[in-house]
Amino acid sequence: MNVKETIESRKSIRKYKDKQISEEIITELLDAARKAPSAKNVQSHKYFVVKDKETRDKLRKYEVFRQDYVYDAPLIIICCADPTQYPESVDVDANPNNYAHIDLSIATSFLVLRATELGLGSVFVAWIYRDKIKKILNIPEHYIIPFVIPIGYPAEEPKQKSRKDLGEIVF
Repeated sequence: MNVKETIESRKSIRKYKDKQISEEIITELLDAARKAPSAKNVQSHKYFVVKDKETRDKLRKYEVFRQDYVYDAPLIIICCADPTQYPESVDVDANPNNYAHIDLSIATSFLVLRATELGLGSVFVAWIYRDKIKKILNIPEHYIIPFVIPIGYPAEEPKQKSRKDLGEIVF
């Protein structure tokens, strides 16, 4: 699959088969994120990989995700970034959290596209309880967690969502 085909075939997947994802594939996903560009090459992103039932059950107990389907994914990637790694700004109005969030989003998009290419489904989920996640998983307080990515083999093929025409997204 080429890049264009991967982009066009990516869909938000919320139902997963009960099938584990191999360590080799998990490594490939994380390596795709590692290769993404970042502002000043800071690479402030880190991922917490949740693949065991015990951790998923602990997260479920404290209801950290507001959507039940997240707990059913065989793999949940907790997407974190450290805004303290941006010592200076090229934009006087910029917030280090913005750089960290943007860089994390780019890296995670690489991860998601690689997942699609490997036949996996995923979805960005931002409606989460960040403080609870940090506490349960012992993630340092200064990290931001803008979103999580549940990943698995799709249990169904969702319909392709419509997209705005190109003229509607260009000034």
